[in-house]
Amino acid sequence: MPKIKRGRKPPPEGWDLVEPTLTELQQKMREAENEGHEGKRKSESLWPVFRLHHQRSRYIYDMFYRRKAISRELYDYCLKEGYADGALIAKWKKVGYEKLCCLRCIQPKDTNYGTMCICRVPKDKLSEERVIECLHCGCRGCASGS
Repeated sequence: MPKIKRGRKPPPEGWDLVEPTLTELQQKMREAENEGHEGKRKSESLWPVFRLHHQRSRYIYDMFYRRKAISRELYDYCLKEGYADGALIAKWKKVGYEKLCCLRCIQPKDTNYGTMCICRVPKDKLSEERVIECLHCGCRGCASGS
């Protein structure tokens, strides 16, 4: 994940509304990056980072598209400064991708058979006793139909 660096340009009006939450999520991100990885699989050590990245992007998305609490200028500033993932937000606006956890889950080149990740399969299509967990980000199901 890219480090968040504030540019020389001062933040637009309304920044004080989102700044406390983004600062708190940035602090949690630092803790997750510095957390020990003993006893975990290689991919498991990155799961908290992916979850916080998703949470931060979802917060900006909800503030702009759902609650309409921030301006377009502030939204663009957050995308430009790296507070939210513009590509992930673009997918959330498409039908069927409203709950997408990360972009790696929809990239066919990252799977063995050239398909989507197991977390994209609706829960009603899987057997009930099977517990699914994404290898990439630890998601337990982000299909919109579930």
